Amino acid sequence: MTETAITRACVIGWPITQSRSPLIHGYWLKSYGINGRYTKEAIAADEVEAFLSMLDARGFVGCNVTVPHKIAAYQVAFLKDASATAVGAANTLWLENGQLACANTDTYGFMTNLAATAPAWSAYDGPVMVLGAGGSARAVVYGLLQAGRRDVRVYNRSLDRAEGLARQFGAGVSAHAWAARNAHARDAALIVNTTTLGMNGIGDPAIDFAVARSHCVAADLVYVPLETAFLRDAKDHGLQVVGGLGMLLHQAVPGFARWFGVTPDVTDDLYRLIARDIEGA
Repeated sequence: MTETAITRACVIGWPITQSRSPLIHGYWLKSYGINGRYTKEAIAADEVEAFLSMLDARGFVGCNVTVPHKIAAYQVAFLKDASATAVGAANTLWLENGQLACANTDTYGFMTNLAATAPAWSAYDGPVMVLGAGGSARAVVYGLLQAGRRDVRVYNRSLDRAEGLARQFGAGVSAHAWAARNAHARDAALIVNTTTLGMNGIGDPAIDFAVARSHCVAADLVYVPLETAFLRDAKDHGLQVVGGLGMLLHQAVPGFARWFGVTPDVTDDLYRLIARDIEGA
């Protein structure tokens, strides 16, 4: 009897030990009874192009990409999804008719998690505040524009960087000084932290949620810890909050579907599994 071939995918980065992608994809492989394998591959910066160019020869149908290789992966890929082009970076790659294709699923992950956790957010008018102007901010801004928002305000310590992001997306996106954030918080329908402030309990965007409207939603991309000071403060002021772990889980869905042929569900059981891993780290 011929043994069924194992479908293999991986995540690459440098370092890669911190990645929880194998735990997420491993859960789904087991849940759906798929004969597949998902591994971590530590790839140095000068090895990225060679590794991705030989993905098929190495036995992989695709891969995820984490820091610091997302821009390099985007540059190496031949076919670029609109999401990757908008962000200028890729975190999900696959082979399409023998050619390396890429997407950035952070937009999908953020918007899907936002809709699942705070479904009423889109019913409220008002500006959306995006804190930060890096790659994660571009993914969020792209998703918000796709959702029809036309007043997206970007705040960054380096105003030049925020202005560059605003120029990239054009109408509907404006750049603002970091110091102006609390003056605008009173009008916001949604405030999104895309910075690393709060990661590992260090730092806080310091938003004055006391002036925010009661229906304002606070969303954080940071998921270590599960509840940041930003989210805790928003919750203490009666606002609905959206944590970053849900985004991590949802952004993994499109890649799994492409590689293994099943669109997986983000379940409470999976959330608890990854949450326990984070809390035990």
